Amino acid sequence: MSEASDEAPPRQNWILMHPAYQQMKDLEVEDSAQLHSAFLVYMDLTEVRRWKDVSCVKSPELQLVLLEGREKDGAPIQTVLPLPVHRSLCHRSIQHVLDRGFPMLLCAVASDSTLVYQKMSDGLVTPDPPVGPFQDAGRRQHRKRRQQH
Repeated sequence: MSEASDEAPPRQNWILMHPAYQQMKDLEVEDSAQLHSAFLVYMDLTEVRRWKDVSCVKSPELQLVLLEGREKDGAPIQTVLPLPVHRSLCHRSIQHVLDRGFPMLLCAVASDSTLVYQKMSDGLVTPDPPVGPFQDAGRRQHRKRRQQH
């Protein structure tokens, strides 16, 4: 046998062949890092979190791939903005995505593929109260000081 026949054909990167990646690529977004981030988030939403009806759309003004989907059947549509951690985002860009009318999640994508999701809103959102034994510690200490005086 010749040496050429012993060599395995080069393997193609499965990401580049995935239909969802191809669809995102067809949107012609200029930032390849954001495109890659969008694909990683897509895979997390569809395969890990089991979101429904996940699709990709282009924001022509921002030149970004956005994802839209539902956490579960019957849930409202949410917009997800996948963004590599090295890329900055101005208030105007966030406002543009919020103006789409859907709740928005920002997903920061690290170089090691770590994903961090943050809910974004137009205005202030009242946070959930802290949970744990530290909740009333400040009030108890304040009460003790008042009783000592």
